[in-house]
Amino acid sequence: MREILVNVSPRETRAALIENGGVQELYVERTSRRGIVGNLYKGRVSRVLPGMQAAFIDIGLERTAFLHVGDIASAVPAEAEGGTPPPPQDITRHVMPGQDLLVQVLKDPLGTKGARLTTFVSLPSRFLVYMPFGRGVGVSARIEEEEIRERYRTLVRELAASSPGEGGYIVRTAAHRSPPEALRADMLYLARLWEHVRQECQQAPTGTLVHADLPLGARMLRDELGPDVRRVLVDSADESARMRQFAASFMPEAVERVEHYAGARPLFELHGVEEEIARALERKVQLKSGGYIVIDQTESMTTVDVNTGGYVGTRSAEDTVFRTNLEAVVTIARQLRLRNLGGIIIIDFIDMQDAAHREQLLAALQEALAADRAQTQIAPGAPLGLVALTRKRTRESLGHLLCEPCPTCQGRGFVRSVETVCHEIYREALCQGAQPQVRELLILAHAEVVERLLDEEAPLFAELEQRVRKPIRLQSEALYSIEQFDVVLA
Repeated sequence: MREILVNVSPRETRAALIENGGVQELYVERTSRRGIVGNLYKGRVSRVLPGMQAAFIDIGLERTAFLHVGDIASAVPAEAEGGTPPPPQDITRHVMPGQDLLVQVLKDPLGTKGARLTTFVSLPSRFLVYMPFGRGVGVSARIEEEEIRERYRTLVRELAASSPGEGGYIVRTAAHRSPPEALRADMLYLARLWEHVRQECQQAPTGTLVHADLPLGARMLRDELGPDVRRVLVDSADESARMRQFAASFMPEAVERVEHYAGARPLFELHGVEEEIARALERKVQLKSGGYIVIDQTESMTTVDVNTGGYVGTRSAEDTVFRTNLEAVVTIARQLRLRNLGGIIIIDFIDMQDAAHREQLLAALQEALAADRAQTQIAPGAPLGLVALTRKRTRESLGHLLCEPCPTCQGRGFVRSVETVCHEIYREALCQGAQPQVRELLILAHAEVVERLLDEEAPLFAELEQRVRKPIRLQSEALYSIEQFDVVLA
């Protein structure tokens, strides 16, 4: 069974998805930087780049957003008879500078990159996703039984034939076991919503928001509140009331599962979520066996390194490695969801000689990733124990949301050692002390640097005094970082 926890503070809302007693996914929404995935904007084409088959669109944000030709509805022909979609057409035939477009955000701005856009508009409701410019009926991949999938395709086609408007639909996982009347009600709601969006787009000035997605609390109900969710605990009376009102309108059978938590102990602390957040921001993740994994996130990819650590096993080296890798698989799959890591992910498992073990490991990885709602694909045939996979990235990772580059190391992930700083001070003081008007040198540095200059690096400091032939005073500064120092001339 699953639970949803929602923690509300004045300028931040956090939600945690609990499965089998453990935190599986975390969501953070802040007033200062609320995610914009799913939002619809009236944008204006600022530049068209034929060489990249892309355009930059001004939607009123700090950076222009990116629109590829493959995400332009009018530029992608319908599927050929054989089922293979033809390549998109030339972008210059479909957009031009100064043109206004209704666009939807596919990916939030990330780092120095602007938002990723599409003109294939999709509007989600509780059970369906409506695509005004799409065709046909799709069914969520998480509804696996082919008989049930076909039944929903037939049902939605029949309902769509008597519904206003045109377009395609996707049947969401939450629709499983829902009655036809509920699907019909969703269709009518989506038709009204699309008409509202069209009218707003006609009246709105360019570079403005036309339609925003629901706030985090309501989104959790819409996207995650399935039959397997036992309860939703909300630590704010006001937010709890708003979520119950939303549930009453769209999922009345679930209203009683939305509860206000009024306990004295903080909700996230009570359920261990705060500890999980702290651990999810660290590089190293311990395994129960004594092994560990190291996760490094860069702009281009995420790397995961598996190590045996203190685990020595009981049978053979091959068995030890295999068991460590199998344990790491479960932890890696969970950490990808918990940290919301996307893009290219390279996993460096410990090398195994047994081909059967390698096959079992890949099968275990695929099984562990099956519960992930984000689309994940394992690349075949990576050498040297490496496994490459891609995970769809739609929103910022937990690390990007909660952290910023270190002001000391400027985002490098490391700082210069105390010994290195001592040698830098030596060179700087030697240079400054050579000036004839200098009578004395004052070196300001971190306490650890000063201590090392007076201890392990005492010969270096003595040589410095001998070479400059002037008095040198050391002074520790509490506000200085390890790398920071000043050589003051007196």
